[in-house]
Amino acid sequence: MNYRILLIDDDPTLLKLLGQYLRESHFEVYEASTGKEGLRLAYSERPDLVLLDVMLPGMDGWEVCARLREMTDVPIIMLTAKTTESDKLRGFRLGVDDYVTKPFSFAELVARIQAVLNRLKLSDERAGILVHGDIVLDLNKFQAMIGGQFLELTPTEFRLLETLVRHKGGVVSDEELMRDVWGYERNDPSLVRRYILLLRRKMERVSPNSVWVRTVRGFGYRLGTGSLVAPDLKAPDEE
Repeated sequence: MNYRILLIDDDPTLLKLLGQYLRESHFEVYEASTGKEGLRLAYSERPDLVLLDVMLPGMDGWEVCARLREMTDVPIIMLTAKTTESDKLRGFRLGVDDYVTKPFSFAELVARIQAVLNRLKLSDERAGILVHGDIVLDLNKFQAMIGGQFLELTPTEFRLLETLVRHKGGVVSDEELMRDVWGYERNDPSLVRRYILLLRRKMERVSPNSVWVRTVRGFGYRLGTGSLVAPDLKAPDEE
């Protein structure tokens, strides 16, 4: 599963080198050099974690953090040269999950990222909650929501969505869906396609301007994050 990381920093060298390192560590990375651009990407891409520099031009990291907390509980790791206790306390009061002081080791930062994501995953799973972007599944109550709106799903549709959510945007083949949703080892692409279509229609009724279940030709299906896109801007390998 490739977690989505939003990196917000005005240092172009750090953006390039750290972004490359994170991608080599199997993260999907979005980069922003200003607070406003970072907030726009946070809204459109729904990252799993945000790396946020304190010293940004214009809107600084403190304000970006406060605005992020108004719209999401996404984990935030602050990147900062400030080491005073008061600065750290300010960050934690705003809801920061961890602090990394510049200069830092990329390997150590990745370890911090994994620790924060693992804590979040463990906490959610203990509560029986799965989250992907705007999608929230309550496994105890068998309830599904998009952006706070309930989805009316059949048991099969719920299991299908659960399987896609667990893969966090990764591609899931017909064979995997047949095994995990229906419990069959045999492959029946037509059955999968039929239920994918039903699920897609229900999700798009609740969130009509978003792209959710994507078909990756020749490979299977993956779950989007609900990013707003024009209908004629589909990727060439998807439909």
